[in-house]
Amino acid sequence: MTDALAPIRRRFGPEDLEPLLAANGIDRTVLVQTRSSLDETREFLATAAGHDFIAGVVGWVDLTADVAKQIAALHAGSGGKKLVGIRHQVHDEADPEWLGKKDVRRGIAAVGKAGLAYDILVRARELPAALALVKAIPDMRFVIDHIAKPPIASGATSEWAAGLKPLAAFPNVFIKLSGMVTEADWKRWTVRDITPYVQRVLEWFGPERCLFGSDWPVCLVAASYARVIDACGQAIGDLPVDERERIFGGNAAVLYRLPVLATADGRS
Repeated sequence: MTDALAPIRRRFGPEDLEPLLAANGIDRTVLVQTRSSLDETREFLATAAGHDFIAGVVGWVDLTADVAKQIAALHAGSGGKKLVGIRHQVHDEADPEWLGKKDVRRGIAAVGKAGLAYDILVRARELPAALALVKAIPDMRFVIDHIAKPPIASGATSEWAAGLKPLAAFPNVFIKLSGMVTEADWKRWTVRDITPYVQRVLEWFGPERCLFGSDWPVCLVAASYARVIDACGQAIGDLPVDERERIFGGNAAVLYRLPVLATADGRS
């Protein structure tokens, strides 16, 4: 955690996020893993159990071990019912074909059999392996995190586009409009910098499979929670209200199978 990461070099908890949700009209959020740690996942699930605004947790398991056993243990613990997905920092693996390893593939298939989604956290380098994974396991839900981290600051995005577009052909693959401000110039980015990427992803995947992600608190190195929401809202352009609502909530509920909230008048 270098000086450049000073804005996030501290503890963050529910007490930090809850006021931001209220101020920005956000009903619920999904808490996503940051480390390859079962202990962190247990902690996140326990935290979710104590806070209704945390609708679900995307945790971590060792995909090369007995995944079914690990997930069963997490389900049995505090907040276990809020486990909605699994993620691993694939872009940190030395092998760009890590997703193609037999034991990893077997582990991800077990995630699907447990009824959970799998978050694909990759950069352009790993997109071919992600495509092969999706082809191999067509009957589970996937979501590509952070629109696969295009190098927005440099603009060298041809490899990213070539690798990402084919994934849109699979209807079980969603994509998160997230993590973009941290791939741009942290100090000087504007909505114009991220809009071309959002528009391409919308064209490829359609508004029915795109979902907003704040990437809070990591986003704080480049933008506030409110600014990230506003930037995504501007970048998606003039969409019908129902499509905007899907991007800012409905699609996440479908992807992660979140329980539907009833409104004040009894509707859901």
